[in-house]
Parts: sequence; structure tokens; C-alpha cells
Amino acid sequence: MATKELTPVLSEQEAIRVRGARVHNLRNITVDIPHNAITVVTGVSGSGKSSLAFDTVYAEGQRRYVESLSSYARQFLERMEKPDVDEISGIAPAVAIRQKNSTRNPRSTVATSTEIYDYLRLLFARCGQTFCIKCGVEVRRDSPDEIATRILSLAPGRRFYIMYALRIVQPQGATGPARRVLKKKPPQPPQESLKQALGDMQRRGFNRLYQDGCVHEFSSPETLLDVDFTKAVYVLVDRLTVNPESRSRLTDSIEICYREGGGEAILEFIADTSANRAERLSFNERFECKNDGTLYQEPEPRLFSFNNPYGACPRCQGFGNTIDFDLNLVVPDSSKSLDDGAIEPWTKPRYRALLQDVKKWARGRGIPLTVPWRQLSAEQRRLVLEGDPENDFEGVKGFFNWLERKKYKLHVRVFLSRYRGYATCPECNGTRLRPEARAVRVAGRSITELTKLTVKEARTFFSTLVLSELQAKVAEKILEEIRTRLQFLDEVGLDYLTLDRLTSTLSGGESQRIQLATSLGSHLVGALYVLDEPSIGLHPRDTQRLIDILKSLRDLGNTVLVVEHDPETIRAADHVIDLGPGAGELGGKLLFAGNYLGMLADQKSLTGRYLSGELAIPIPNNRHKPSGKVLRLHGATLHNLQNVDLMIPLGTLTVVTGVSGSGKSTLVHDVLYRALAAKRTGGSVTEFCDRLEGDAHIREVVIVDQSPIGRTPRSNPATYLKAFDSIREVFAATPDAKRRGFTAGHFSFNVPGGRCETCQGDGTVTVEMQFLADVELLCEECRGTRFKTSVLEVRYRGKNVHEVLELTAREALAFFTGVPKVVSKLRILNEIGLGYLRLGQSATTLSGGEAQRLKLAAHLARTENQGILYILDEPTTGLHFDDIAKLLAAFRKLLESGASLLVIEHNLDVIKSADWLIDLGPEGGDQGGKIIATGTPEQVARNQTSHTGRFLARVLNNTGQAKRPANGASKSAAPSGTIANGAGNPPPEP
Repeated sequence: MATKELTPVLSEQEAIRVRGARVHNLRNITVDIPHNAITVVTGVSGSGKSSLAFDTVYAEGQRRYVESLSSYARQFLERMEKPDVDEISGIAPAVAIRQKNSTRNPRSTVATSTEIYDYLRLLFARCGQTFCIKCGVEVRRDSPDEIATRILSLAPGRRFYIMYALRIVQPQGATGPARRVLKKKPPQPPQESLKQALGDMQRRGFNRLYQDGCVHEFSSPETLLDVDFTKAVYVLVDRLTVNPESRSRLTDSIEICYREGGGEAILEFIADTSANRAERLSFNERFECKNDGTLYQEPEPRLFSFNNPYGACPRCQGFGNTIDFDLNLVVPDSSKSLDDGAIEPWTKPRYRALLQDVKKWARGRGIPLTVPWRQLSAEQRRLVLEGDPENDFEGVKGFFNWLERKKYKLHVRVFLSRYRGYATCPECNGTRLRPEARAVRVAGRSITELTKLTVKEARTFFSTLVLSELQAKVAEKILEEIRTRLQFLDEVGLDYLTLDRLTSTLSGGESQRIQLATSLGSHLVGALYVLDEPSIGLHPRDTQRLIDILKSLRDLGNTVLVVEHDPETIRAADHVIDLGPGAGELGGKLLFAGNYLGMLADQKSLTGRYLSGELAIPIPNNRHKPSGKVLRLHGATLHNLQNVDLMIPLGTLTVVTGVSGSGKSTLVHDVLYRALAAKRTGGSVTEFCDRLEGDAHIREVVIVDQSPIGRTPRSNPATYLKAFDSIREVFAATPDAKRRGFTAGHFSFNVPGGRCETCQGDGTVTVEMQFLADVELLCEECRGTRFKTSVLEVRYRGKNVHEVLELTAREALAFFTGVPKVVSKLRILNEIGLGYLRLGQSATTLSGGEAQRLKLAAHLARTENQGILYILDEPTTGLHFDDIAKLLAAFRKLLESGASLLVIEHNLDVIKSADWLIDLGPEGGDQGGKIIATGTPEQVARNQTSHTGRFLARVLNNTGQAKRPANGASKSAAPSGTIANGAGNPPPEP
């Protein structure tokens, strides 16, 4: 094998040895993956990279771990079958960090998934100070030491008593049956109870009672006759004067009061001749506000958990939102004023009279009626929504509460349902925690205020955090963990994310980098990390930061295995494995294994030839000129967009670029796409932007992503392209089929009739194995052909329907030469580089890049693409340089057929091939959301403030890579002499 020629055989202690791997399309390959090194697996899309990294190496690592558990435990875990490989030795415990976001838990946030929130809870529980919600005074226990310090700060010599309230326990049933009786004073305690209480006191060493300024001694019992036990009576613990020497005696006495008096101590100061009046000070060890007596829960970690009933907001149960009246439905158009009917329910004829009342009230409160709703102040909007009781105005909330009382009427229930939706919880304002948790502060901030910060802001806060000496000692380890995790998040380019951002709203790339940061924070050693294209979603500016993270993982003593196409990451690898030469059945072979420089010199490595500059994607000589039709969007302010005005020339390849978090997806998906959808359905675009122009030129908007084209084994390229419909018609038209009475439906494996009913057209039967992996067996009835024997006997040009589905697209083109309906669809498949796919290949076995190109092929099969806007979000995910050339060829075909393309992309090969660029920035989060540069790639490259322009200038000037040979264009990069947008192949370099 190539490995043995290029690299010395490493021992089991030095490397993971994979021998005879045959998973999916791998061709019995043998390869070494060195320990404690970064190994990059590269190759064209579909060449077997994921099959080697995830389905062979990671799967075996996981399987061995699961096999070590009991059979009972294994039945609850994901069941994995043994990879088809002769031997894997030297494997380490495996951790997979995949390029997808599978989290759908509405409680999961960036802070919880990175464990930052666990440390924040601990920090607030140990160092937090509680402040009263009502008066803002710090809530604290009265500790004996603090009380002693306060008392000893008074004028020396003042006399005082230390005592606690006497509580006499009433025997059960002594009060008689409960009845309503008005009594002017409490009843006298029963003699038995009183005698027992006084006896207990005396036995515990207390000999004095205090009431109304008089001390009653037990030593002279006659004085006890003067005690009125229907009033408050106090047990006298000690008599002291204010003197520093009596500190220990004072603290001991207070502790006795706390122990005997139910946590309360009373200090009675006696009036003296120095004009010091008599006064009483009460102290207790309850955690309560000393001003208003409100009791609070003492801070502990669970109080700050919204996943625990102890800390979660009682109204929304820790979700942050409730099913209530959705403000977006109540005020659907925030550009309208109160005069124009901004409050939608009050525009209905039945409730229009209420609108007049609102106008009358608003004029009295000075709230403008002609100003758009979005321009009213937060306080003015709050008054309209929540009401103004002082001026007898109930507001929108009061209106809906009034309607709630009339829900017995059907039409009222229907009316209310129009305005229901998920709304921010009114009690916790979306913070998820109960008021007691929000009352705890560290350095003046609550835990909910900290989670609203971005990673960058949180790093600044914790790096400048000043605590008291005691707090600093307690929080030392906690702060170290928080700072480390925030640093890792910052280093992987996620400094713009807020800590309370829901994990389910993250992109695949962001989710993967969060897992990467979490892995770094866990400080695992001796593990195998398998990563799937971690550079996706990263601007070229941030790639070096990612490489540094991978090196940190390696330097901790881990083995890092990365599936990657990014040139910088490949260049930084210690070891490179190149698979190919083609995709699918044409791939699965080991082309090269060794270091980066060795790959550049190897002629068999397609990746090496691109990286050395021998092959390259050409820069178009001439850009496609806009047709004059443009799409304009004005005043986009969603999320971090800062009043963006956008112009997209139609009929061109327009690429939106910018650093991570600069607002690209928000602008394209959340604003433009949703505004176009709203306009087509007759809705208002003002929820997304101020106005939209030029949408009349667009008749359809299509989003093309890399999601699977089908989730069942029956889905395949032939059915997806609708080519199988025509193939079935061809078989149904044969004389043999007509004689047997077969229709086109008999040649389908999706419906009963001609398919094998044992496997229902799947070709395999799945046997459940409880705690072992499910076993897929070839169907014994049809032997994997999917059809009944009678259907398979029908032949067209010597082949039955099963044999036709086994043909590749390229072979099928020659086979169906006389059938234009089939040829027209399959020709497109061949032209965009998917000619190697078998017609019946299961869609579940296609790579992301193959699935995406198959979707483009389906759109290219249309005869007319005029007026269609295609939106693609990072289409180069999972694509090799050679695949990107094929993707650009597909783009050009779409442009030739009259389509418009809008692409979000970081890949410089796509960016340099664009007709028009829109660069957002300058940074991510609050520092982004502005358009930095627009124009052709050459114009953007000259912009000094654009990060994209800086990297683009290097590519356009051919710097930062090896000099391209004279005939440097990739063969697949230029399928014809002229590119659809008018650019020819670049002239040979002198």
C-alpha cells in the first residue's frame, strides 16, 4: 500500500493502525494514524473520508467502550455494529465532534452546554449577595459577631439586657373546638403547660423573666405572681454594659438566644442619666430583609438552575416563555402609529370604540398618536400594553383579561386564538429564574444579567472582577474555570454569541466549535478527537485561531483526526491522508499518507496538485454584467443588523461574505427570504424591514441546502430527478409487460403491485437484536432485487428494471439513447460531475456535497429558470477543490437558464468567482451588522476596511500559494472554453 512506501510503519504505541477497511466504498485500505498528532483526512466529496474517520475509526472506539458495559446497560445506548475492517489496533477512547446541530432542547443554552453556567451557579451561591426586591437593602443573617461589633461601637458604659421571647407550647386540644369568638386579649396558658415551661427553663439555668421593664427572679417566686402571661414575656439571658472586654460573653449570650429562642435575640437598652433613652433592638438569624421582613431563600447552586423547580420561574417553569398573547400578532406592523391602528385587535368593528378611548387617554398622557409604534419609548409602549390604573386605563393586557372572562362564547375563543403564541414570560421577562434568584448579585450584577453578555463582554467582566479578600479565596478555582472556558469560546471565533443564546438556534459550525471549546475545557488526555470540517462557518481571518485550538488539543496529549478541505488546516497538519481518486465507487483508495510537503510532491494526490498550484479554479476574466433588474431591501434592523440597505443585482452570482456573527444569515434568511415570503402571501414586510422593492422580478425563491434528499433506502437519484417515472413508462411499454397487463406502477418499489412484499421494496429485512446492533439481512424472497420474479422477467434491451437501477448515470445515458425523457435528466447529472452515481443508489449513502449537487441537478432539469432566486448557505461544506469547480459549473448553468443566485460563503474560490459581493462586518455581534463593501471581487479587494477584501486580494494576486503553472486551470474547473458569465479561461501566464 501507499502508506508503506511513504511513511515508516509505526508501532501500536505510536499510532492507530487500520488494516483492511471496507466500510461503504473504502477499498480494503490500510493506514496509520499517529498518536499525539493532528491528522487531516482529505479528498473529493464522496471519496470515503467520513467512512474512514467516523464510520471506521470513531465507530470502533465507541463500540469498544460500549462493549465494556453490561448487556443491561447496552440496550439503552446507541447500538453500533462492528465496522467492516480486518483489524484496528492502538485505538484511544473516541470523542466525535460533528458538523451538525442535533440539540433541540429548549432549555439548552451556550452557557449550559459549555458548563460555564454550572460554575456561575456555584459562584453566585458562594459569593453572591442578596438584595431586597422591594427596598434594595442587602439581605443578610444577623451573625453574633456582627451584632457584637455593632453593639460595642455604641457609647461605653450603656447597660442592656440580652433576652429572648418565652413561648409556651399549648397542649393539643387545649383550645377546644374552633369557633368564631371575638376576644380582647389572648387566653391565659393552662397551669400545667406554664409550670412545665418554667420548670424546663430553670433546669436549663435560666432564673429571670423580663416584662414591661421589670425583672422577675425565680429565687423569689412571689414576684412571678406579677407576671401577666397573656402578654409578651422574655427570658433574661444576661445583663451587660457596653465594654470591649465583654465581647466573648456578648456573642455567647446571643448564640444562646438563637438556640433557645427560635433564632431570635432581643437587646433591651436601659435609660440612664446621660440622656440615653430606653430602646429595643431585635436580631434574628433568619435570611430576611430587616426593613420589611420579607423572607428570602439562602443562595445555593440549585436556586440558580432553571432546570430545577427550586430555582425556575413558577410561571414559565424555566422556559422563559409562556403560551400567551404574542406581541408580534397584537402589533403585526410596528411601522404603524396608534392612529393608524398599530394595535390590531382594536381595528375590528366590534372593538373600534376602544380605539377612541385609547386616543383620548394617550392625549392626556402626552403619548404621540402619529409616531410609529417602534419609535415610541419603552415606557410609552409598556403603558399601552400593561395599562395605567391611575388614569382608569386597562391597556391591551386588561382588554384580553376582560375577554378571557367571556370565553364561554365560541366567537370570543376564536378571536383570542388569533393572538395567542409563545410570548416572553411576564414574571421573569425571559430570564427563566424566580425573583429570589435574580435578587442575588456579584459585583452589582445578577446571574441573568451576566448570561445576557456576549462571550467577549463576559471575558472583560471576569478579567476585571474585584472581590473581597474572603470572596476571592472562595471563588479562586471557580473563576479560573469560567475564564478558561470563555477564553476557549473566544479563540474558536464565537466571541459574538451571548451566553443565554439557545443551542438549538446555532448553526452546525457554531455548534461544533462550542463542542470543541467544551472539550478543551474538560482537559481530557489520551483521547481520540474526530472532527468534521471545523473550519466551516469560519472566515479566513479566524482559521489560524482554530488551528491553534487543534494544536492545544494535541499538546495536551490527544490524537486529533480531522476531515477537512481548508488549505490552511491541511498545511498545519502533522500527517495528511488523501483518499480518492474519484467519488463513490471511483473512490475509497488511499492516494497518499504522509506529511504536507510529501503530498505536494506526489502526482497521484489530487489535493496535492491543487495545493501546489498545478491545478486551480480559474479567476473569471470578465464578470457577468447585471441585467438592470435589482432587488432592493431598506431598513433591516433584526438582531444585530444596523439599519441595513441592500441591493442585489438579479441574474448574477451574488455572494454575501463577512466574519462569523456579522449578520449574514440574519440578512439573507431571517430578513430577505421571510420578507419575500410575506410579500408573496399578501403579508406585510415591515416586520422584517422598512420596505422591499424589485420583488416583482422574482416569481419563486428556492433554498438549496445539504440536507439529505431522502431518509429511506427507497429514495435514490433516479426517483429524485423524476427519471425513474420515464424509465418505468419505458418498461410498461414493452410487449412483454403489455401481455402480462403490467402498468408503470408495477415497476415501482414504493407501492404494492410489482414490488416484493416481504421487504416492501427495501431489498433488506432488519432484525432487532435488543442490546446488540440491529442486523440488516438480504431479503430471502427477492435476494435484494426489490421486485417480484414476474416483474424481473420483463426486459428492455436485455436488462430488467433491477439491472437498469444498478447502472451508473454515465452508463444509463448510453443505454437510453433513444429515450429523450430519460436522457435529458441524466445528462445534467453527468455534466455536474455525478455520472458515477448508480441510479438506484440509496439516498442515505450520499455525502452532503453529492446531495446538494443532486438538488441543483433537479433545478437544472427545468426548462425555464427565469425569475427564480436560489439561496445557498455555505454550499462548499464538505466539498474538495475539485468539487467546488463542479459546483461553480452548475452555478453557471443556472445563470445561463435565467436564474439568480444568492450565496452565503467564506470559501475564497467561490468569492473570487462571484459577479457581485456584499461584505458585512466589520466584526461579529454588536460590532457587526453593517455593510462594509459591495462591488465586484476586484473592487472589494481594494477596500482597506474589509477583512474579506484583505484575503481576497492575496488570491486575486496569486500570493500565499505556489506559482500556478502556465496551463493552471483545473480540467473540471472549466468544462468548456467559455464560462456562462462571459469569462473565458485565463490566458497563459508569461
